[in-house]
Amino acid sequence: MSQTVPPIIDRAFGHPSGRLGRIGGALMARGNAATERHIVDVAALTETDIALVLGPGPGVGLRAAAERARHTTGIDPSEDMLRASVERCRDLVHAGKVGVRNGSAEATGANDNAFDVVLSVNNIQLWDDLAAGLAEVSRVLRPGGRFVLSSHAKWLPTSQQALVAEVESAGLTDVQSWTWQPPGRFSSLAFQLRAAKPA
Repeated sequence: MSQTVPPIIDRAFGHPSGRLGRIGGALMARGNAATERHIVDVAALTETDIALVLGPGPGVGLRAAAERARHTTGIDPSEDMLRASVERCRDLVHAGKVGVRNGSAEATGANDNAFDVVLSVNNIQLWDDLAAGLAEVSRVLRPGGRFVLSSHAKWLPTSQQALVAEVESAGLTDVQSWTWQPPGRFSSLAFQLRAAKPA
């Protein structure tokens, strides 16, 4: 659990489990859906891409990515959310297009250069170690691969400029960042970022 995240928030959103985790999962599925789909669009996934979704939660973004990519893996520290992702993507799991496993941004368990695309939506503030998580993203991306991130701007673990610098320190280049307003009356402004691993 990130040192800055209160335990109740971690139980609902960071490592969802039990009743609180089910409530958190339902809120994530509803509240993050538009952003998840938008980030898949920004990533410009193609049918040849192998994708990784960090923290897929209830699987909305995992499904959106898997409908475009050749194969998509979801890594989440919550067994409850992995089960929810499998349930949401059951047909794609059976078709061999989706796999899930326990892990974290800092420890995906993936091989070096395994993915064309890594996606993260509204969970960077929950990472235990930002620098280690970004180093892991860089490690698992193939040369020329892309990283696309979205986070509630108000909940970034550091300033926008510092986050861009951290991404560059992890060895990623061509960093572009912007803000985006998700649809919905209560949606908060999103900070988004795209970067690439040098070819």
